[in-house]
Amino acid sequence: MSDDEEGSEGVLLSGEENATVRIKLEREKRGWSTTTLSDHMNEAGFDMNPSAVWRIENRKRRINLDEAIGFAEIFGVPLSNFVGPPSLATMGRAMELIDNVVATYRASNRANHEARRARDQLDAYLADHPDIREEADVMVSNAIATELIKVNEEYGPASDA
Repeated sequence: MSDDEEGSEGVLLSGEENATVRIKLEREKRGWSTTTLSDHMNEAGFDMNPSAVWRIENRKRRINLDEAIGFAEIFGVPLSNFVGPPSLATMGRAMELIDNVVATYRASNRANHEARRARDQLDAYLADHPDIREEADVMVSNAIATELIKVNEEYGPASDA
């Protein structure tokens, strides 16, 4: 790792690199030795000796997924937080908010996909029944407008900011 990478306030490029930094940060924050941390790992069912902890922290040994899960469990942090950039991970609230933004974005994408699929199904049906298309389109438009009014009353109008 170059000096420039180390000087970038802990923001590293890979989850494994982030985890190695995070292990040491979390261990030191608790005042634990490598022996204490390995004891906690062993108690939790993850085979680990103090030498392995030191080697992982000093990038002499890779961390495997099971071990990453174990460390995250021992430190009481979600795995996604554990492998995230250490500069953000030490700010738990920031990671909670980031996780919430990502989860909400995923849910929004899923909802958009479902809405497109529902509209496509309606359009396919209406293609076979053109005599009701106009009335069906009006019903959909009115129902969506009603929902938009409800959302605006509850949350306020959408902003482009």
